Amino acid sequence: MALRTIISVLVATFVFVAISSFAEAAGRVTIPEPAKGKGDQCVADTSFMRKNHPSLLNHQRDDTLRKGIRGNEFSLKECVACHAVEGKDAKPVTYENPEHFCRTCHTYVAVKLDCFECHASTPDKKRQANELPKKHPPTNALSSWRDLSAQTCEGG
Repeated sequence: MALRTIISVLVATFVFVAISSFAEAAGRVTIPEPAKGKGDQCVADTSFMRKNHPSLLNHQRDDTLRKGIRGNEFSLKECVACHAVEGKDAKPVTYENPEHFCRTCHTYVAVKLDCFECHASTPDKKRQANELPKKHPPTNALSSWRDLSAQTCEGG
């Protein structure tokens, strides 16, 4: 009877420790760290871009499709060129690779991207890193965003 009690206590202790360790590990979440862009600075502050890039890219898409305006500072093509991540073969990885700049965070937050169903997820092969566009000062980006916000709020 004493052996049975000792075994029961040992099993209970093992189960408790295993569950505690699992619960502790489950509480730790690894936050993604996307690769840094190639330029000195982004077109806007990092925290601003993390929060607002979907709206900015959608606005650029609408301007391109409806008004024929290209080359805005919030162009998906420019984002892909600046934030390209190189694989082991020194070539930019595609969106299929978990290391892709966009995929790093979008997988983490469980957001499905449809951008790369039509657009290239790697930079234009003709463009070299030293040919990246000049960065616009953050004030230009923010003023464009304010203009967009004002039009949206005014129903324009």
